[in-house]
Amino acid sequence: MTHDDTQVSAALQRIAPSQTTAMTDRATALKAEGRDIISLSVGEPDFATPAHVLDAAKAAMDAGQTKYTPVGGTARMKQAAALHFARDLGIEVPVSQVTISAGGKQAIFHALLATLDPGDEVLIPAPWWVSYPEIVRFAGAEVVPLPTDGAGGFRITAAQLAAAITPRTRWLLLNSPGNPTGATYPAAELRAIGEVLARHPRVLVMSDDIYAPIRYGEGAHATLAVECPQIAERVLTVSGVSKSHAMTGFRIGVAAGPQWLIAAMEKLQSHSSGNPSSVSQAAAVAAFEGPQDFLRDWCERFRARRDLVVNAVNTVPGLSTPVPDGAFYCMVDAAPLMSRFGDDEALAFHLLDHGVAIVAASAFGGKDGFRISFAADEAQLEEAMRRIAGAVG
Repeated sequence: MTHDDTQVSAALQRIAPSQTTAMTDRATALKAEGRDIISLSVGEPDFATPAHVLDAAKAAMDAGQTKYTPVGGTARMKQAAALHFARDLGIEVPVSQVTISAGGKQAIFHALLATLDPGDEVLIPAPWWVSYPEIVRFAGAEVVPLPTDGAGGFRITAAQLAAAITPRTRWLLLNSPGNPTGATYPAAELRAIGEVLARHPRVLVMSDDIYAPIRYGEGAHATLAVECPQIAERVLTVSGVSKSHAMTGFRIGVAAGPQWLIAAMEKLQSHSSGNPSSVSQAAAVAAFEGPQDFLRDWCERFRARRDLVVNAVNTVPGLSTPVPDGAFYCMVDAAPLMSRFGDDEALAFHLLDHGVAIVAASAFGGKDGFRISFAADEAQLEEAMRRIAGAVG
């Protein structure tokens, strides 16, 4: 019996596989064949998970904490998440408005599936994180891109948002600091966006702040629920430990928002994965409640890597990139090279042939460029940039 797309659901046929994962898998396969590949395609810190986090995971296993927990997380985990939201994001929230999921991606998936109907529209600034539009399409709703560019700091404007909202708009997805651009919204711009949203009470807002601890500017992180209290009851703030504490494999995301939405997300989670890993929750408690001082060192190391990559990119003819404000990505403009390569996917495979795995901008709803993840050590980054310069020179 043969199997083809006619035997999978219409919902699944509406979405495409993650191109970041596909490129990373391709690079891994080439490495296994003996090829010398430097992978700058995955958004994963290369630092070791802090020792106190690992110790907490081991202690949880030794104590027999290997059973089911409440669907939305243990009471202790929710308290630790509320501590994180208050201390790191400035959002004071009761534990009844917090939920724990198997990674931030699951929280986003559940929030959108719990609230979207066919015909609804979701506004997404582009370039975007690869999973945003696919989740929206899976839910049967329509993606409405809000294009941005490097000249505008890869940020939408309040006027652009106002012009895009229609009676069918259900969500705005806002990611700051952003993947794939590293763009960060300052408080004044968030307040202007909030003023627009205040006029549209049906519109919910996803504030994806998972990269908030990885910022390079001065002052505290600005987030929509704090800067725009008049719409706070419509904001779902998503965070986690994957990026800040190098815990990608632990799969713990946290979300804070209106109680009705948190309940809806947990209802859906009760029928999908059930509770997040009990051991991972214990580790995440230690991550949030334990020392945070190592983050300053990590940010400085990321800053040095950022500067290395930005300087190297901007010396290569045909390539340019703005300086990202946060996260660990550069969005590289390669438009002058498109007459030579045709499109950015062809350029991405050309670079892979020269030993560097990156991800084409088109994977993120952009065009004519590529994303570099600088979550790699300096020696690898220097060699990767040397290879890129040679490949397009």
